[in-house]
Amino acid sequence: MAALDYASLTKTQKLAAFLVVIGQEAAAEVVKHFEDPQLDLICRDLSDLNVVDAATQQAVMEEFADVVSAGASSLVGGADFLQATLEKAKGAEAASQILDRCAPNSRQGNSRENIQKMDVRQILNLVKTEQPQTMAFILANLEITKAAEVIKQLTPEQREEVVERLGAMDETSRDVVTRVAIKLSRNSEGAVAPQSMQRSGGAKAAAGILNLLDKESRKTLLARVDERNASLGALIRKEIFGFEDLGRLSAADLQRVVREVDSADLAKALKTAKPELTDAILKSVSKRAAESVREEIDMLGSIKAKEINAAQDRIIQIVRKLEEAEEISLEQEEEANAKA
Repeated sequence: MAALDYASLTKTQKLAAFLVVIGQEAAAEVVKHFEDPQLDLICRDLSDLNVVDAATQQAVMEEFADVVSAGASSLVGGADFLQATLEKAKGAEAASQILDRCAPNSRQGNSRENIQKMDVRQILNLVKTEQPQTMAFILANLEITKAAEVIKQLTPEQREEVVERLGAMDETSRDVVTRVAIKLSRNSEGAVAPQSMQRSGGAKAAAGILNLLDKESRKTLLARVDERNASLGALIRKEIFGFEDLGRLSAADLQRVVREVDSADLAKALKTAKPELTDAILKSVSKRAAESVREEIDMLGSIKAKEINAAQDRIIQIVRKLEEAEEISLEQEEEANAKA
């Protein structure tokens, strides 16, 4: 990058360079004393000043020697520096208004694309000092395979808390979104607009990540989630393996499951099932037993959805008990999920 010609800089450009040199904390104190019209001019120049080279830094220090502080080692400016400085000086809402007015282009980053470009090591450096809720939010913005790799590198305690918060995630506070966006800006090229961050998560996202972990890790994490939040654990388990997933079991394992199922529950559970699932399950029993179940389904008539769901849940509980006892394996089904 070409060095700046300090002598040709305007007063506001020099002041912008000075703010970069002294660092965000000191710069925030300085900009508090400017009126909005003056601040707008400085912000326009500051948003374009991405790097202050060594020669310009020296010139700034000489010109502003009486006010330069320990922040002089700071070299990186630009939109991310500008936003962080304004946030410190004016607060998030006022900073957003100033940025929209004087440097609208600085708001156009796509943080999800930025974080997707990072490798696992970079992401770990980004999240290692964050609270579990923030970690979960960042993982929700990753591709599922990369999120699983990050989870594997966390401590056991961090894994438990992050998975729980990811599963329970509904709406992330604006404060968290803005703070993560600013931090991402400092670790990627260009500024990041908070609105480009997704606030996603939920049981399905947590289940998707857990499905990519090894069996023992998944078992341990699910057990811990159950202890901390039983209802959430149930939702995640349902996403990991639901009634519709029975069709993915091997023929021998499906047969083993059906042997444990009450015929009345099987009929209720299959009442609204897809034809291919019904066929797969009934192939695991004798022809006579299959005919009996089909007759029982026809005799049920109208049945409440909650009764159907309850019967399906009881069958899935049997699946989990058999899997826990290592009498059946869900590995074949999990490999199919990973490839899907």
